[in-house]
Amino acid sequence: MPNSPSGQPFLLGVRHHGPGSARAVAAALAQIEPDVVLIEGPPEADVLLSFAADPDMRPPVALLAHAIDDPAQAGFWPYADFSPEWVAIRYATDHGVPVRFIDLPVAVTFALDRARKEQAQEQSAREQSADEQSADEEKSGRESGEGESQGAAGDPEAGPEPARVDPIAALARLAGQDDPERWWEDVIEHRLPTGTDALTPFRALGDAMAALREDESASSDEADVERLREAHMRQSIRSARRAGHGRIAVVCGAWHMPALATMPTAAADRALLAPHKAKVKVETTWVPWTHRRLAQSSGYGAGVASPGWYRHLYANADESELLPRWFVRIASLLREAGHPVSSAHVIEATRHAAALAALRGRPLAGLDETIEAVRAVMCDGVDGPLTLVHDALVVGDVIGEVPDTVPAVPLQRDLSREQRRLRIKPEPLARKLELDLRKESHADRSRLLNRLALLDIPWGVPARARESKGTFRETWRLDWQPELAIRVAEAGVWGTTVVAAAGARAADLAIRADSLADVTDVAERCLRADLPDALPVIMRVLDQRAALDTDVGRLAEALPGLVRALRYGDVRGTDTSALATVVDGLVVRICVGLLPACAGLDDDGAKEMRRRLDDVHTAVQLLTDGQKDEWYATLGRLADRENLPGLLTGRATRILLDLGRLDSEAAAPRLARALTRGVPHRESAAWIEGFLAGGGMLLIHDDRLTTLVDEWIATTPADLFTEILPLLRRTFSTFAAAERRTLGERVRTPSRIPAPAATADLFDTERADAVLPLLAEILGLGRSNASIS
Repeated sequence: MPNSPSGQPFLLGVRHHGPGSARAVAAALAQIEPDVVLIEGPPEADVLLSFAADPDMRPPVALLAHAIDDPAQAGFWPYADFSPEWVAIRYATDHGVPVRFIDLPVAVTFALDRARKEQAQEQSAREQSADEQSADEEKSGRESGEGESQGAAGDPEAGPEPARVDPIAALARLAGQDDPERWWEDVIEHRLPTGTDALTPFRALGDAMAALREDESASSDEADVERLREAHMRQSIRSARRAGHGRIAVVCGAWHMPALATMPTAAADRALLAPHKAKVKVETTWVPWTHRRLAQSSGYGAGVASPGWYRHLYANADESELLPRWFVRIASLLREAGHPVSSAHVIEATRHAAALAALRGRPLAGLDETIEAVRAVMCDGVDGPLTLVHDALVVGDVIGEVPDTVPAVPLQRDLSREQRRLRIKPEPLARKLELDLRKESHADRSRLLNRLALLDIPWGVPARARESKGTFRETWRLDWQPELAIRVAEAGVWGTTVVAAAGARAADLAIRADSLADVTDVAERCLRADLPDALPVIMRVLDQRAALDTDVGRLAEALPGLVRALRYGDVRGTDTSALATVVDGLVVRICVGLLPACAGLDDDGAKEMRRRLDDVHTAVQLLTDGQKDEWYATLGRLADRENLPGLLTGRATRILLDLGRLDSEAAAPRLARALTRGVPHRESAAWIEGFLAGGGMLLIHDDRLTTLVDEWIATTPADLFTEILPLLRRTFSTFAAAERRTLGERVRTPSRIPAPAATADLFDTERADAVLPLLAEILGLGRSNASIS
């Protein structure tokens, strides 16, 4: 058992999420046998460290700390099973050794962040004010004939802030390597266990970092925070000594080793930390994490590009098995995807990777060599399958688990209970969830996802459902992200359970809604989420807004959403009687005010009103027969009016024709009147656009209407035709390709001369007798009866 020199702590400098660092820490702790382990991390989470020993805790996991008064201000500290900090935590919990976090408290960090933000806002306001004053002075100088005023010049001696040293890059350059990541992996991460002194690498690393920090003179906010962090770490080490601990193991970032090895006086550290007292209350918890969130592409600063590969490195310490096991996993993956890969490919890929590593002077084949071997041996030089390998193995789809006993906000605990009850646990990859609302369990899942959406927790997002004529199917895209834990904490202000919080949130959204359509949207979402306690408040707000709103356009915007809500309420068994009353009132008000609202509209206004007209008509088809009749009567009055935009009257005529409430004999005179010479051609084109929108089958099957439109287009003067051509092209472009082709052939081909009507004088008995035998056989009559008398 080694003794620390001069009572100094054993400093184990690491790089976050490094398998080699993790193995080195495990070996060092086994050699040191410390009586306390101190780890760089948030001290507020000390109470959570004991949960690391829970068998239900499976990395990757992360510590989440957030401000109680502002849950959006939060931070994560992720740990994988190959993270050195996690290895140290598990060593301490497994051996009954006290373990503590010693980094600067999160409360202090949050307070510093808020102070910097306030200072930045004040600085921005001062600069804006100075710019405005400078502009005024410049304008005044120009007006008085003076030269341009000079702004305040910066200090010419001041250069840019010194950039913080990248220690890994600096050490790689000293070693003659131009790739810091490859150098670090060769020296640290790919180093397998040896029988030498486990502390030797850490001493060498500490000396290297001390040499790099000799000329450190950076002065910036980041450097100031680093000094505060290191002062707090030193104070924590002193506290451990005062508590009687002699063998103190400190697991920290390698950069901090020199600052902890040579300590200034305790008074100096106290003076440095004194102005920064914790003023922000913080809550902490464990949350599941994923390998994808550990990857650099996720935006996490201390992430690693290949967590799946690093996990494999950590789990396979035997060099003879490391590469073969990796290539076997790749081969299995490629075979499942349909690629012909055999055991011979595995053997050859292992040899190829080892040969590449030897040629490049690397102690062990790294990820680059293994990927090149897979490309050359298993993929025949094609890069396509490598994407699958990268996503499934190099990064990986591992998701952590956190035991239910971990402290969490009440809303999070209730959500976890609901997830277990409904059997929809968070998963590392996005997936589709198809629901049949006629099944109670599926309806409950839909309610949960809709409630979370109301709380701005987008675990599930509605997706395009497969074709179905009913409204009982829903499709969701589930995509769990660790950051949703922050959203849950933020939503905790609305209630302690999902249903209570969603109801309070829905009522608040309705009260603060800017428009009637926004209220209807909340009502629809409320019904989808089955929030009966919030519905009365929303209905009251909706009724008040609808009663006071005189804009038919806004009423028309609101109706479709309410009708959809009625339909979903019927499927889910929700009481929608109050909503039905509001819908009845809206339909009546729309029918009464539609014609006046259509008067005096310009082209853009008419186009917008036509869209609303179609939406209302689609919505009304889901209502009762009485409401439909009232709407159809309104459409009839609209179609008969001659002083309204042709786009709307033409559309109303077409709707009535499709409904069978107007036949082609009655539609033809309306079309003829719209195309008469007394009607401006732009208005005629607009009428045709409204009438023909939605398909060309009407013109294909009705010769009379086709002839009217054809003659009108043929007799239009050239200059006017050029003017209305965009309108006509827009109208006919909505037809299906087959409809346009058939219509063009009909217009191009002259109509056949109709055959003369058969009379007694023109009747040909011989020709008629020729078909009688076949007709008799079809009808099952005897041949004796097949004659014309």
